[in-house]
Amino acid sequence: MSIRRLPEHLVNRIAAGEVVERPASALKELVENAIDAGAARIAVKLAGGGTDLIEVTDDGCGMSPPEMALALERHATSKLPDDEIDQVTTLGFRGEALPSIASVARMTLESRVRGAEGWSRVVDNGVLVSEGPAALPPGTRVRVEALFGRVPARRKFLRSPRAEYAASLDVMKRLAMARPDIAFSVEHDGRKALQVQGGETGPERVAGLTDRALAENSVAGDFEREGITLGGVAGLPTFNRGVADHQYLFVNGRPVKDRLLIGALRGAYAEMLARDRHPVVALFLDVPPDQVDVNVHPAKTEVRFRDPALVRGMIVSGLRRALDEAGHRSAQRPSEAALGMWTSEARAPVAPAPRLWDAEPGFTPAPQYDPAPTYGYASVQDRRPGFSAPPPLARAEPAVAPVPQGIQHPLGVARGQVAKTYIVAEAEDGLVLVDQHAAHERLVLERMRRAMSEGGVASQGLLVPEVVELDEPGCDRLEARAGELSEFGLDLERFGPRAMLVRAVPAALGKGDVHALVTDLADELASFDEALSLKERLDHVAATMACHGSVRAGRVLSVAEMNALLREMEVTPHSGQCNHGRPTWVKLAHGDIEKLFGRK
Repeated sequence: MSIRRLPEHLVNRIAAGEVVERPASALKELVENAIDAGAARIAVKLAGGGTDLIEVTDDGCGMSPPEMALALERHATSKLPDDEIDQVTTLGFRGEALPSIASVARMTLESRVRGAEGWSRVVDNGVLVSEGPAALPPGTRVRVEALFGRVPARRKFLRSPRAEYAASLDVMKRLAMARPDIAFSVEHDGRKALQVQGGETGPERVAGLTDRALAENSVAGDFEREGITLGGVAGLPTFNRGVADHQYLFVNGRPVKDRLLIGALRGAYAEMLARDRHPVVALFLDVPPDQVDVNVHPAKTEVRFRDPALVRGMIVSGLRRALDEAGHRSAQRPSEAALGMWTSEARAPVAPAPRLWDAEPGFTPAPQYDPAPTYGYASVQDRRPGFSAPPPLARAEPAVAPVPQGIQHPLGVARGQVAKTYIVAEAEDGLVLVDQHAAHERLVLERMRRAMSEGGVASQGLLVPEVVELDEPGCDRLEARAGELSEFGLDLERFGPRAMLVRAVPAALGKGDVHALVTDLADELASFDEALSLKERLDHVAATMACHGSVRAGRVLSVAEMNALLREMEVTPHSGQCNHGRPTWVKLAHGDIEKLFGRK
């Protein structure tokens, strides 16, 4: 088989496969061109998820007829005035988008420079069909129809119109977040799907495009280190999602999906989120152009940093610092679901209890009179417990001193304990319920972290060392980390091939289950990623220890102990969620309580 040069139209189609994977890819390239043109308003129209129609209209600088002809040629761009590709400041720079899209669809390119006449060029799958004057305001309008219509091999691999539309909308949201100064609108099949006004702030734009509640359940960050700036908003750990689709990352105003940045997010929220939950964040990273490579992939969604360790460390430390400042804050969204559990419901009819005379043969009791129907609601008498019913699980101490006022404290003052698990506190603006185990678990973890930063965790020697039997790999892992564990006050040594001898435990843990603690630590060490830093590994260890040293559910606490727990929560970072990401307290506002009793 002889070697031949491929025809130009086939080369363009092959190149289009790298740039235009689906309608969302074409839309992204067109909108980025509009942003680079200095547009203040960008309007997008879609049909059939983008497969039938993609139309992007902007009010940017526009193009002259000769520039339009040149823009439809490969590797022609105005965004690289010199050969320094490492100094790229625009979103596009490769000069492949327009010719690639025009080679696999019917494209109508219309543009007008201010003070000049408009011009139009129509290209059908790489072939110029017509050109001539066009009537349009200053700016550019690109209309893409029947994407992959003559490339059935590509079109059949597209997903449903609904899925393609979802991908296109996600692209528009990310670009709109990157440029809050620009107004965007998206219309799909004649229905307005997105519209934001220009001149917004970054947090306003992010909250408007994700969740309005994010503004009340997030922290803002603005950090700078060695010429690198990190800004954006980070949701509280308790304000999370089940998928990672709500993580928006930007480098120099460019939406990216980078493994390094995602890993840094995971590290920043470690021990504050359950493993199957993901934070809601929008991070904007500004890096000197010579410190980042954006020419990694034609899609321009991947980047490479010259100093990845610096970037990762900055993100982890910056987010941790911002979340530390949040203190005891927790996402408060339980009202609707919680109130639904409090609604009165009709009870099923209960069979009457047998009477002594029912057992006598031939006896027919007189009919019983029901003095008052219940109309579907259970009466008070119906709720009284029988002899075999368990007693109520709530308790309160007799007041031996004046009852404190809850106005002074954000989490209020303790009024009692329910089910030996939940603390009931009265605050100025509502009723606070605290999970005592989850809250104390976070407090113990933060104490251990402070002790580590101050020189080490105090240990408590065991009067009789305890032997914990494990499998040999588990013992190997614990033995290898014995030095790190000793910094937390846990003194371990090998005791044969399948056992560990525990001589001391952290003093902060008190009387805990040593066997369960060592077993869980062995499991945690087995799941560690070798890529984790020493600090992150130690955080895992500290979290596991804190879980075993915290106040357990089922323990009766005095009012003084409950108030001490509440006061410490108010001054402890991250106390709004436990080490596994679950909330430690919820609040039932006065208005919600009034709704329960029909007062509002």
